[in-house]
Amino acid sequence: MTSRLQQSVPRSTPGAPSAPSRRTVVKAAAAGAALAAPFAAAAPAHAAEAPAFLHGVASGDPLPDGVLLWTRVTPGADAVPGSGKGPDVRVSWEIATDKAFRQIVGRGTVTASAASDHTVKADVRGLRPATAYYFRFSVDATRSPVGRTRTTPATDASPDGLRFGVVSCANWEAGYYSSYRHLAARTDLDAVLHLGDYLYEYKTGEYPTADYTVREHRPAHEIVSLADYRTRHGQTKTDADVQAMQAVHPLIAIWDDHEFANDAWSGGAENHTPGTEGDWQARQQAAKQAYFEWMPVRPSTAGTVFRRLRFGNLADLHLLDLRSFRSEQSSVGNGAVDSPERTITGRAQLDWLKSGLTASNARWKLVGTSVMISPVAFGSLPAHIAGPLAELLGLPKEGLAINVDQWDGYTHDRAELISHLREHAVRDTVFLTGDIHMAWANDVPVKAATYPLSPSAATEFVVTSVTSDNLDDILHVAPDTLSTVAEGAIKAANRHVRWLDMDRHGYGVLDVTAERTQMDFYVISDRADRSATSAWQRSYRTLTGTQKVERADAPVA
Repeated sequence: MTSRLQQSVPRSTPGAPSAPSRRTVVKAAAAGAALAAPFAAAAPAHAAEAPAFLHGVASGDPLPDGVLLWTRVTPGADAVPGSGKGPDVRVSWEIATDKAFRQIVGRGTVTASAASDHTVKADVRGLRPATAYYFRFSVDATRSPVGRTRTTPATDASPDGLRFGVVSCANWEAGYYSSYRHLAARTDLDAVLHLGDYLYEYKTGEYPTADYTVREHRPAHEIVSLADYRTRHGQTKTDADVQAMQAVHPLIAIWDDHEFANDAWSGGAENHTPGTEGDWQARQQAAKQAYFEWMPVRPSTAGTVFRRLRFGNLADLHLLDLRSFRSEQSSVGNGAVDSPERTITGRAQLDWLKSGLTASNARWKLVGTSVMISPVAFGSLPAHIAGPLAELLGLPKEGLAINVDQWDGYTHDRAELISHLREHAVRDTVFLTGDIHMAWANDVPVKAATYPLSPSAATEFVVTSVTSDNLDDILHVAPDTLSTVAEGAIKAANRHVRWLDMDRHGYGVLDVTAERTQMDFYVISDRADRSATSAWQRSYRTLTGTQKVERADAPVA
């Protein structure tokens, strides 16, 4: 937004004991928030000996019978991320139903090499549904930290509930990742959903400016090459809060633009200059390669992250890639935003999403989208507020009512999708969104101009940023100093927006039951404080069959 391979590996040895109930697992894990600390502490950011596991462990893309395990080995002092140095290393992995590894249910070996930046993945299968597991890696006598993960419910199971941490927009230079630390301390999550901008491509001191930089990027220059992207990913995973969260919860991630460059599209980006920064396709390929090396993501199709995960018959999670196939962002006011020739999803992905929504027999159809689908029009705002807000929303400084980097800039795709939901009676669809560094709870209107006299086709929950600048950061004022004016103007011009907060950083916790889907919004006290506290702010929910958002009085216990 405009604010400034996987390698083939052996599968597991199947065979696991009968699965404990979810509540039993939660109680066992509750030997504390204490679980998160040892996992993270076992992987120091800097170690004198090699081989070493300096970047922690992670798991991702859970299935009823499997999960993807990840780590990175440092085979020698010179084999830092992006260096291309270091020998091949044979890495063993094992997974068990107990933290002491007395009940091992799978083991295997993979090779860490410079070709994959010494990252490794093990695509483990043969596991039991809805079960907690522990895993670790080793090289000779050197062991990694212990990770904890969880498989999803059986395809036809009817779980009582699901709970996800939801985050987006984590800019290293803007602050510390306290949101991750607070999610790591929870023992009640099935997974953490990361909706994009896991890292940022800017050079140090550019966004935010040097006066407001909390800690500096590596490399210091804007990342362009494969080595650059690898280095930036490696730096991110030295963060203790990143390691803590990813060691205890499976990660389900999609990318947005900053994993590549600001306002990326299929053929370029706003923050890419071919004359000085090389060929866009080469840069995009380098960014994707580093992403798949460093993230615990199982790509469904080479080069993209759109895929679908099922959580019994309670929820299907449809994950979108809104950067690889989109047309270039249009300039505002020329009518091109409505052209059927322009797309944000690409034809194949939109057809995949439509057919998946229609075919789903799950109670809830969750859609992970990196940019907001709900339309946004500006009301009357003072220029000193309209300018920074336009920067966050990807609008021209004149404040015209089109957000061209989001679905507002590709209205034909949005209209086709909403029409499909209506024509095929697809109900209980909830969009989960990041990107704009603000928290929102929206109805997704069929016709925004006549809402609420016209119906809503779905609902949308947007989480704020982990650290990236929001309105008060850009204006350098205290929260709520000026935002109440902007929030009131936007809500007046957009009757489908039920709530928004433009000023705070934090995360969401999404709780799903057969009766409702509820997002609990949490905020952190200070992004520049490594020990920032967390507090509940608001909760909004969608009751089944309503396609509308309403306020909930309290977070889910």
